[in-house]
Amino acid sequence: MPVFDLATTPLRDLNQALHGVAAGANDTAFEVLNPRGQHAVAVGIDGPVTVTVRGSVGYYCAGMNDGGIVTVQGSAGPGVAQNMMAGTVVIEGDASQYAGATGRGGLLVIKGNAASRCGISMKGIDIVVHGSIGHMSAFMGQSGSLVVLGDAGEALGDSLYEAKLFVRGSVKSLGADCIEKPMRPEHLEHLALLLDRAGVTDARPEEFRRYGSARQLYSFNIDNADAY
Repeated sequence: MPVFDLATTPLRDLNQALHGVAAGANDTAFEVLNPRGQHAVAVGIDGPVTVTVRGSVGYYCAGMNDGGIVTVQGSAGPGVAQNMMAGTVVIEGDASQYAGATGRGGLLVIKGNAASRCGISMKGIDIVVHGSIGHMSAFMGQSGSLVVLGDAGEALGDSLYEAKLFVRGSVKSLGADCIEKPMRPEHLEHLALLLDRAGVTDARPEEFRRYGSARQLYSFNIDNADAY
């Protein structure tokens, strides 16, 4: 297993090694020591590598991930898994603002809490937060799912498109054009699968409420002018 100690090795060397793994290579599991809050750790992964980061990271960790499995044994700064396309990112601590922003695919698991704008402009990513999330989460969420075992802050799902939101706790307020929707059998099945993938064992799909778009802001209507 290649080990990179960022106390003595430049971050660029780690990221270049992750980008340079050849198809069929044996050494695809990496360990990262002493990240010390550095930014852009393990960004741009484009293959099935596994990265374990032993400590907390700064901005944009695992951004643009396309098939890697990245585990952070600590907390993450803003923009973790930003624009992720495939693979899995697990944050064992808390995540700062806009976690999973613009994500197009893959699974982001946050075992602590997530700050504001979690899943902003999500485009297919699935996000599971074991704790609570901050305000304006899933703003302009286009597709994918956001699952929250705790509470949600103000303006959840503001200007939402077709992303699916599931919250077990309380919601401080819903954003423009976001409404509560009935939980049908297909949604329970979908949620059960996400909880299983995220390693959640202490919650049942029946405990959650579903939120989605009222579809009133897709095109301009003068009657809705105050909501734009």
